[in-house]
Amino acid sequence: MDIRFLGGAEEVGRSAVLVNGSLLLDYGMKSATPPQFPVESPSPDAVVASHGHLDHVGALPSLLSGDDRPPIHWTPPTRELALTLARDTLKLHGGTYNCPFTEEEIKRVTQVSETHGYRETFEAADHQITFYNAGHIPGSAHVLIDDGDIRLLYTGDFHTEDQRLVAGTTARPAADVVVCESTYSDVTHGNREDLEEQFATSVRTTLWEGGTVVIPAFAIGRTQEMMLICEAHDIPCYVDGMGKQVTETLRQYPAFLRDGEALRRAKSHARFVTGRDGQRKRIAEKNVAIITTSGMLSGGPAMTYIPAIRGRPVNKIAMTGYQVEGTPGRELLETGRAEIDGRVMPISAQVEQYDFSAHTDQDGLRSFLESYRDTPILVNHGDRCEQFADELRGEGFETSAPGIGDTVSV
Repeated sequence: MDIRFLGGAEEVGRSAVLVNGSLLLDYGMKSATPPQFPVESPSPDAVVASHGHLDHVGALPSLLSGDDRPPIHWTPPTRELALTLARDTLKLHGGTYNCPFTEEEIKRVTQVSETHGYRETFEAADHQITFYNAGHIPGSAHVLIDDGDIRLLYTGDFHTEDQRLVAGTTARPAADVVVCESTYSDVTHGNREDLEEQFATSVRTTLWEGGTVVIPAFAIGRTQEMMLICEAHDIPCYVDGMGKQVTETLRQYPAFLRDGEALRRAKSHARFVTGRDGQRKRIAEKNVAIITTSGMLSGGPAMTYIPAIRGRPVNKIAMTGYQVEGTPGRELLETGRAEIDGRVMPISAQVEQYDFSAHTDQDGLRSFLESYRDTPILVNHGDRCEQFADELRGEGFETSAPGIGDTVSV
């Protein structure tokens, strides 16, 4: 089996792995200025997508721009989320180099789509494929690929602990080689219940003191997780941005949720913002929590809420996810100011950071990989892939960290 890394190796973003020259695993884009895409535009016989995040499916429609029409295999939620992201990218960047596809290619995605549930083996490009719940976001999958000689496990992004939205992965299918993500290979998340309680206490305190809390959150997964937490702790909240549409989409697939009824209650508890900036500015004056995109303050309704609440020290901005270097969210955490819509703004409001990651941490990675101690492991999807591979090798694992463009034969 030949495994070629076209993106996502020694980096987070633009994941793309070509197996035996014919089966493509993911085809994402890296959020940067300008965006970055996989280093090659292959012509696969079939595509398999692990889950519906931009760094794994963001460039996928561009594969259909020529005469090729490879089938795209994924779970039902991943299909819907990928189409939502594609339409949003087209809306924001259509007609520029930042968007490598058109409305026509998005339509073609719907024509070649083939959906599958977990543990339902199917054939793609002469390989036997099986999805297993990866516990990352609804519909996320470990992908097991069998070419008749070698079984490759592509972990995709995964979490070994339960979140409110999805249950952690318990799948450990037998494999001859593993391509494993390593996003948080040097981080320990801490106890989730304690983190939730700390977050809820902080938010309730701000509201009691007469302040407003803005909660920047990724539209897919994180927005719904924060809604569930707010409902469980009886925190009044509004929800704005693309997360509203994603919430409605995910409610259609209760089988891929940990508790579909809980998400229904969270939706009933929250108020969805339907208006524009005028309504948003009025909401920003209320003693409420506001869950809104973008999670890194690089766009979305946060561009209205942050300027509206930034001047009062009683207000609070509660960051809920990793902030990529160079984003306004990272700048805010490091400097206390952020560039919002082209203006650098000092922030007097309190700023807090919470690790509600949907990725497993260093302990979860090691726990997962213990089932593959005698299996070659190819480390990818991380900022320190080589270091993590070295650490695992020191613990007796057979590991390596391929670079972009590398081909590994097993």
